[in-house]
Amino acid sequence: MFRSARLKLTAWYLLIIMLISGFFSLIIYNRVVSQLEIGFNQIELRIRHMMPGVNPVAELLLAEQLKTAKSRVLFVLFSANGIILILSATAGYFLAGRTLKPIEETLKEQKRFVADASHELRTPLTALKTTLEVALRDRNLSVKEARKVLKESLEETDSLQVLTDNLLTLAQHQQKIESASFEPLNAQETVQRALRKISPLAKKKRIDLYFKAEDFQVEADKESLEKLLVILLDNATKYTPKGGRVSLIAKPDRNVAVFEVKDTGIGIAQEDIPHIFDRFYRVDESRTKTTAPGFGLGLSMAKKIVDLHQGTIEAASAVGAGTTFTIRLPLKLA
Repeated sequence: MFRSARLKLTAWYLLIIMLISGFFSLIIYNRVVSQLEIGFNQIELRIRHMMPGVNPVAELLLAEQLKTAKSRVLFVLFSANGIILILSATAGYFLAGRTLKPIEETLKEQKRFVADASHELRTPLTALKTTLEVALRDRNLSVKEARKVLKESLEETDSLQVLTDNLLTLAQHQQKIESASFEPLNAQETVQRALRKISPLAKKKRIDLYFKAEDFQVEADKESLEKLLVILLDNATKYTPKGGRVSLIAKPDRNVAVFEVKDTGIGIAQEDIPHIFDRFYRVDESRTKTTAPGFGLGLSMAKKIVDLHQGTIEAASAVGAGTTFTIRLPLKLA
């Protein structure tokens, strides 16, 4: 589809360029031919004035020379337009590709998102349907078993509600990212606001929250930067056992702001680290022996926020030894 669109766009580029080139070539041809005719007429008049009995052969030669000159001008203009056509076709095809690339990537991402979301929705729906079908076919279903089925169905329904809420939040936040407003922010105040949002969960799990934020300013979108820190702190708290520790350090380093979120949680296997920022990716629970609510959307959103701020995010981890996320954002955007 995009190849066909690229060719069509290239054709339109060529049509516009060649129309402009042809128009100016016509003007140039008329001007040059007009000047040539004037010049040859003046030469002919001078010859007649200096040589009254000029031979008609001389006039014929002048006419042939004028015709040859016109042909050469026409040849030069056709050659120039041919070169313009070739160069325009090459440049137009390249520019058409550059023009359509963001649209193609957006469409691919949209298709991937729909496919991933459909897959995530299918899992709880299938489990819910299977549980209900088995219960309906069981003629000897007791009240206790029926209550168990209803409880399991309610859990799957809650899972579906969480997923749909996350998808809605992701879509809404994506719109906010696209209309982000950058301003100088106090890093210390931003860190404190993020910690206040995560502190109830930390208290519930008796996790020690530690922070050290220097007083400096970073140019960023207020809501997005706060959301970024909350996502990382929330992940760290969820995957850290009771009695563990989560720390957040913020400091300037030359021309960048460094935010470091560190936990003493279950950690991430090395083979999973390259994929943790992919949408809907979750670490295999069979390896971690830990179940935490979520659908793998948080870190994907975090990566988008970091990219929006022209920064980088890195993860360092080992299973059973905790995880450290390091974010580097420019203090002032270019």
